[in-house]
Order: sequence, then structure tokens, then C-alpha cells
Amino acid sequence: MNKIYDVIVIGAGSIGLPTAYNLAKAGSKVLVIETEHSPGQGNNKKAIGGVRATHSDFGKINVCLRSIEILKNWQEDIGDDIGWLSNGYSYPAYNEKDAEELQNLMRIQHSFGLNIKWLSPDEYSEIVPGILKEGLQGSTYSPEDGSCSPLLVSAAYFEHCQKAGVDFHFQERVTGFGIKNYNINQVITDKGIYSCAKVVNSAGSYGREIGQLANLDLPVFPENHEAGITEPVERFFEPMVIDMRLAPGSANFYFYQNSEGQIVFCITPEPPVAGIDVRSTSVFLPMCSKRMLTIYPRLRNLKVRRTWRGQYPMTPDGFPVVGILEEVSNLINAVGMCGQGFMLGPGMGELITRICLENITDKDRKILESFDPYRQFTNQEAFK
Repeated sequence: MNKIYDVIVIGAGSIGLPTAYNLAKAGSKVLVIETEHSPGQGNNKKAIGGVRATHSDFGKINVCLRSIEILKNWQEDIGDDIGWLSNGYSYPAYNEKDAEELQNLMRIQHSFGLNIKWLSPDEYSEIVPGILKEGLQGSTYSPEDGSCSPLLVSAAYFEHCQKAGVDFHFQERVTGFGIKNYNINQVITDKGIYSCAKVVNSAGSYGREIGQLANLDLPVFPENHEAGITEPVERFFEPMVIDMRLAPGSANFYFYQNSEGQIVFCITPEPPVAGIDVRSTSVFLPMCSKRMLTIYPRLRNLKVRRTWRGQYPMTPDGFPVVGILEEVSNLINAVGMCGQGFMLGPGMGELITRICLENITDKDRKILESFDPYRQFTNQEAFK
């Protein structure tokens, strides 16, 4: 049976769920198609939960500002406890080069109205007691950034999508499109055929493959990252700590204490590890724990509960690809979130909804310039 929808969303993750929710609230008949057995089972559940607006670009900053507004008010506005914590983000600098670059970036961030300040080593030690002070030049600190549970957020969005009438098809794979006059008129899966007015490609690590079904070449290439979580303990420091220094086998690494008292941590491999591989390695925990204990010895007695591996769907410049390509005029691509899909998701879902409903604002147009699928991909997100 050929079912008809206003919008078909491909992917029930960090971008797809908020998009489906906002479309349904606006009155659209929505179908979400997901290869996994339930929502948020791709990279969403592998996110560590950080949400920051302190980026280097108008587009990311404004989408994430909206995400923070949505998430920090979610319990009061919607009623679900998603573990939101306004714990802030910090980038300690242990050499003059990083200190200079962070303070230069901070001036740009101030021009966008962000609440971010430079802390002296002593001031930083007050919010991260026991942090390594040898060589510490100072740190940026953005107190309005925060964190929450990716699992609770995806569950909340899924519940409210269902209440709003969204249809979900799990364990179903999109295998092709029926395209006529530069429009997708059919979405073909391994279980059925569906008609629709618009399609949203929010397939995460598989965004490029979905694009290829419409003869598009989207520059999205997943890279593997690993993370871990400890037992819960009483709160003893506030912000996310991001150490940007290079070390053998790794670039930056970061950790924070979530609303339940657990330390969540992650590392960026150097060189990058391309592909899609969900198997944890024996290399990650010794490498990351060594770096963490060097900068913050107070972590030394914590027990690690588990580690996991997920993907950052990367683009050449570190910015998402969001928008419509002229080859397929009713396919809205929202891919290549570069490991920041969770923090971009709530704001991005509203933006994609406005694209689908053809009521984008002048501010939206400026935001979308950052994510233009036709850009040259020559710029680079600072401290991404």
C-alpha cells in the first residue's frame, strides 16, 4: 500500500527526532524511517551530552543558542526531566599560543553576544579545584553552556512525537527514491513504498549514502571516536574541561561531571580513524585516563563503568551541510554535524521545519550561509 505523507524524515536521531516533532506540531503528517530498532540508537546515544553555543561562526552559535534555550527550559515547559545542568564549558590554556588563540576567538564570540570570559589560573582553580596549575595561562569559561542526557532527550522527543501523531517505522532501510522532474515523489524501502511532498535526510553517518540514492555527492565522512563514563560521585567541579593540546595518538580530550555525578570523557584520535566501527578498542582507556590524570589528578580513584565507540560524521571544514540542492528540489539535507548533532539538534529541528514549511526568516538565511551545500569548504571551525 502506497501511504502519503507531507514529510518523510530519514533517521530517528539527534536531528530527525526534533525535526519530526516540530513538523508534527505545525500540522504536518510525518513519517520517520529508521534502520535501528528504536529511536536514538545511532550516534545520539553515543553522544556525551555537552551543549555549547561557544563556537566561532554565526550559524552554529545561533542554532546552539536556541538548543540551549529549549533544553534548559524543557522540564518547565514540557514536563520531562532530561538531566539539564548549566555547568558551563572551559578551555584551559597551557601554552601562550593556545591562550592567545582562545582570547582572540573570545573577542569574536563577544561580538555575537555570547557570555564567555577569561579566568586567571587562580579563578579557574576555584571552579575546577585541583586542576593542574603548572604552565596554566588561564581559561575561557562560558557559564550558560551546559549538558543533559542524550538518552533522556531522545526518549522525550520520541514520546512527544508519538503524541503529536508522527508515524515511526523501525528496522526499515531506505533503498531508493522515485524521482520525477527534480522531485522525489516516492521513498522506497526494503518494506514498502511511500509518497510524500518533502524528504529530510538526517541519516547521520549514512547521510552520504542517502544522498547518493538521489545522485548527490554529499561530503560527509564518518570518523570514529571513543568515550567512557565513571561511577557517580558527589559533585566536585563544574564545567566541561577541554584540553586542546596534542599528545601521542590524540588531539584534544574533554570531560565533565553530569547531573548524576558521573564523569563522562572523550578523546579525539590523531590521526583521525575513518569509517564506521562500533567496537571499543584497548587503546582508548589507557590513553584517555593518562591524559585526564595528568591535568586533573583528583579523578584517579574513580571506577570506570563502561566505554563505547561512536562516529562523528565529518565534513571538510567542520560545519554541517544543511539545505536543498537544485538536483532534487524537495530533499532537505541535514547531515555532517561533525560530532555536534546532539547540541545542534533542538535548534536545527526548528530550522529544518521552517525550511520544509517554506517560511524561513532573514536570520535563518544568514544561518544557512554557514551550512550552504554549495560552499567551497575552505574555512575551518575554530577549536571544533
